[in-house]
Amino acid sequence: MTISLAITGASGSIGRMIVPRLADAGIRLVLAGRDPDRLHALFPGLDAVGYDGLPDALRGCDAVLHLAVLNNDRSASPDAFRAVNVDFLLHVADMARTAAVPLFINAATVRALDRRASDPYTATKREGEAALGGIEGLHCVNLRMPAVYGGRFTGRLSALNHLPPSMRGPALAAAAAFRPVVHADRVAGAIVALLDEAEEPDVIVADPPEDNAVCRTGKRCMDLAFVIVVAILFWWLLAIAWIAVKLGSPGPGLFAQPRVGENERVFTCYKFRTMQIDAPQAGTHEVPAAHITSLGRFLRNTKIDELPQIWNVARGEMSMVGPRPCLPSQQELIGWRRKFGVFRCRPGITGLAQVQGVDMSEPERLARLDARYCVLRTLPLDIRLSIATVFR
Repeated sequence: MTISLAITGASGSIGRMIVPRLADAGIRLVLAGRDPDRLHALFPGLDAVGYDGLPDALRGCDAVLHLAVLNNDRSASPDAFRAVNVDFLLHVADMARTAAVPLFINAATVRALDRRASDPYTATKREGEAALGGIEGLHCVNLRMPAVYGGRFTGRLSALNHLPPSMRGPALAAAAAFRPVVHADRVAGAIVALLDEAEEPDVIVADPPEDNAVCRTGKRCMDLAFVIVVAILFWWLLAIAWIAVKLGSPGPGLFAQPRVGENERVFTCYKFRTMQIDAPQAGTHEVPAAHITSLGRFLRNTKIDELPQIWNVARGEMSMVGPRPCLPSQQELIGWRRKFGVFRCRPGITGLAQVQGVDMSEPERLARLDARYCVLRTLPLDIRLSIATVFR
């Protein structure tokens, strides 16, 4: 059975890249825009209608992909941004609901996840998402994307078009280490997957940072620099903490515990001991407070108990920033992390969830934040999370 997909804003930069890819995937496309003649010229052989004809065209469609947007490369008033990114979005969503379309895919931006971003484009995209979530009787999915590239680069990546072809790949890798990007093939693949199964209300698609050599190398250099700084400047703190733990209560100064790391490999994680030696082997949130020593509370509050993990970082088992590694016994969290692909990411001493105050007592929420970090991690994000951890 052929799937039918209506696309608004197909003449935009993202639409021009993904429409041919979706057509090649065997999806029947109905394109809608202000100028149907232009759509026919851009995509010969595909059905195209004006927005006034969209209500009739939607009948019988399996899904709507809403790409129409006033983008951040345009200068306009906040009201103009709102008219397109909020009002028109809701207008199209209402048409889809009236036509009983089973699925509405909203082209969202990863910038809306950053609450610090308050420019008119991001603010109205965030406002539109919130309003879309309040519509009853319509199954909506936000497909979040960073900068999209294909045969040519557009938007903030357009400067790469001026480079010799041999330099574009390395330049793109360098740019992606500082800001997430995604290839149009990956976007089209995500849309095809949503047409098959749209379980999650929010889906992020981006090029995997682990495939980026610049990102991998930069992150490893930052990790090793962290290890060297702690070892040289704070060796005395490590020594004092170890002696204090040894003298404060019976037991060893260091606490070794199996943890689940990258690709679900189990490794031994080291911390300063903060609990009595008869404490149960469980997640920190599951251990009764009575088992925590008075010194242990101080070490935990200051995060000094985590410093021995520089050994794990030096060995490549952990990173400075990443999802906190869990115990093999925490099967619920492992299940959620497996579902969301978190284990492709190296665990860390601190991470996005820790900065936001989410711990292992909320396994699903934690896994979702971990997954967001794994998809969108960049070198500047790691620096911001490290600084935020210090000031927390």
